Amino acid sequence: MLLISCPNCGSRDETEFHYGGQAHVPYPENPSGLNDREWAEFLFYRDNTKGIFAERWLHSTGCRQWFNMLRDTVTYDIQSIYPMGAPRPDKAAAAPESGTASTAADSTTTGSAAPSIAATSITSTSTAPSTAPSTTQSGTTAPEGATK
Repeated sequence: MLLISCPNCGSRDETEFHYGGQAHVPYPENPSGLNDREWAEFLFYRDNTKGIFAERWLHSTGCRQWFNMLRDTVTYDIQSIYPMGAPRPDKAAAAPESGTASTAADSTTTGSAAPSIAATSITSTSTAPSTAPSTTQSGTTAPEGATK
């Protein structure tokens, strides 16, 4: 989960925001002079870079304002957040913002490791027959009434 720092409201959860596509796409100077192919390229063709990418975001459940963000599309690290209309910051000079994705090994956003359950089993200390564990075909124990 990303923690995005809205320029107007401060740090908020990513669920409050909506992605708005690639930033800094200039509107055609002479729109009436474009043919169908040129309009299609303007409307639908966007960069899909791996690494630092300039994006537009809307704080839809907060201040409802648009802003730009430089974000690494591989690691989800937010490099910079800046207002609409401002020029794109230099990639090398962009300092990381407070928002970033978790990079822990067991993270659901970036990690691939799952928790190990190989050594887990359910055991019962009670001797009553209604709570005694039953043995499944794989050799592990499960509570009475549990499905396979």
